[in-house]
Amino acid sequence: MPAPAHKTVALPLVFAYAALIVYASLYPFTGWRDQGIAPWAYIVAPWPKYWTAFDIWVNVVGYMPFGFLVALALLRSRPERSGLSAVLWATLAGGAISFTMESLQSYIPVRVASNLDLGTNILGALLGAVVAALLDRFGAIGYWQRTRSQWFFADSRGGLVLLALWPVALLFPAAVTFGLGQVFERLESGIADLLVDTPFLDWLPVRQFELEPLVPGVELLCVLLGALVPCLLSFMVTRSAVRRAIVLPLVLLAGLAVSALSAALSYGPEHAWAWLDLPVQAGVAAALFVGVLLMGVPRRFCAALLLIVQVVHLSLLNQAPESAYFAQTLATWEQGRFIRFHGLAQWLGWIWPFAALAYVLTVLSRRPREG
Repeated sequence: MPAPAHKTVALPLVFAYAALIVYASLYPFTGWRDQGIAPWAYIVAPWPKYWTAFDIWVNVVGYMPFGFLVALALLRSRPERSGLSAVLWATLAGGAISFTMESLQSYIPVRVASNLDLGTNILGALLGAVVAALLDRFGAIGYWQRTRSQWFFADSRGGLVLLALWPVALLFPAAVTFGLGQVFERLESGIADLLVDTPFLDWLPVRQFELEPLVPGVELLCVLLGALVPCLLSFMVTRSAVRRAIVLPLVLLAGLAVSALSAALSYGPEHAWAWLDLPVQAGVAAALFVGVLLMGVPRRFCAALLLIVQVVHLSLLNQAPESAYFAQTLATWEQGRFIRFHGLAQWLGWIWPFAALAYVLTVLSRRPREG
């Protein structure tokens, strides 16, 4: 009899990562046109004249997580499947999505379909799948499965996925540290642009107040709330107070490390910690203190508190405008060499808080269950 299938965290991450690949590959989704050639003609085209090591590195590294997650999902959902089979199917999946994206890029003026990109993407998927197969072969995946059952609740898959995506969402620079979900100003501007030259523009509500920059005290509160959200989320999925005591600092350290990486990518390595000013330091310390106080509370209480914290956090963030320096940083990401990361992180930063709200509401709507 075949081994029972597992509900693996890797499966929803596969679909999430595939969606991000689609966005990053087809951005900015405008100016579509037919060049009169087959969309797959790039496969037999000459080798690109202009390429850099950075381009190759990005293509390989960008598809490695996809290959890793596909192979992992296959190995965990069907334990009887061989590692070689998982590597093969994961590589084919990476090749299929890369071929589709490169072919569609033939219709977008600002993107260039490339056989070099296709090859390096497939290589990335292959390497990621091989890593997953090797980890499974030497028992690391099985060890994680046992550790997960000991540390986390059985119905925690959605929460673990959100926790895994939180550092990725922080990679795109935020106007306020841990300030994910600051979308009001851009949403308002985007809707207005869509309604230009239509009678519906007059239907757009007129804002009755000007967005004011955050004062240091409110910035501190935003940092506190933004750091507390993933901490409470980790408490929702972690089984005991002792394990929460270990997870809490790990979550905060991951957020600090990725924020430093984001600053280094945006402003240069010498400015990696420039954002860590007094309000941020105080906010992180306060989040750690509050997290310690909440270690022993029931998971449903954590869920209810997370709901309140997230709503207040989004409300405070969206009453403040983006700074001029932040807008300049966005232009660097959106027009420069970071364009490939644009879709992989920016949309996560916008959507993650609302996905967390949806997850918490789902948990609260279910019958209480601690096992």
